[in-house]
Amino acid sequence: MLDEIKPPEEQCLSVDGSRRDFLKKSAVAGAGVAAIKLGGAVPLVASEPAIEGGIPVEKLTVKLNINGKEHTLPVDTRTSLLDALREQLEMTGSKKGCDHGQCGACTVIIDGRRQLSCLTLAAMCDDRKVTTIEGLAEGDKLHPMQAAFIERDGMQCGYCTPGQICSAVAMLEEARNGEASFVTENINAIPRGQKLSKSEIQERMSGNICRCGAYPNIVAAIEDVQAGGAK
Repeated sequence: MLDEIKPPEEQCLSVDGSRRDFLKKSAVAGAGVAAIKLGGAVPLVASEPAIEGGIPVEKLTVKLNINGKEHTLPVDTRTSLLDALREQLEMTGSKKGCDHGQCGACTVIIDGRRQLSCLTLAAMCDDRKVTTIEGLAEGDKLHPMQAAFIERDGMQCGYCTPGQICSAVAMLEEARNGEASFVTENINAIPRGQKLSKSEIQERMSGNICRCGAYPNIVAAIEDVQAGGAK
């Protein structure tokens, strides 16, 4: 049986052969031997696809409220909100960084809460209010957080900036509602409208990564908005 699989060495090293050919043919022979040892000869290349016709894709129609406008679109049930925004609605402000919920570049605001759109299914946002970076400004008037980021130079390459700004806006709203963080000293006595310390801001924004290292300026921008009482 092995003789049928393994070609003669002199054939592999014939006039038309080469060391590379010999190695290739030896690898094929070795794979055949391994298949036999694992329980029988099997074809090295499948003759037919594993599932004939492919896997059926289920689609449904969702109604998304994006930045105050209604959008009705068909989506694959596996489609993330981020992909729906970027690929179907062509709203490319929200960025795809890690696509694993670890960098924060895709942060949007859903029903007033910051969410990672790469981990949120579009189907889960049916009839919910979604705010992206494109929806923060009012016409030509920038949102105070956007203006503060520009004033404080809170970005370098700018790739993470949309997520940073959306996260910062929702984070200050969380603080106004008296929500605690991991560095809050007394979670039983948190006043509404609390003024966040620098360490509080850093902790609450820790889910948004800036590879350029503009963190001091980002914190300064948030402090400016907090001091101005922006909403």
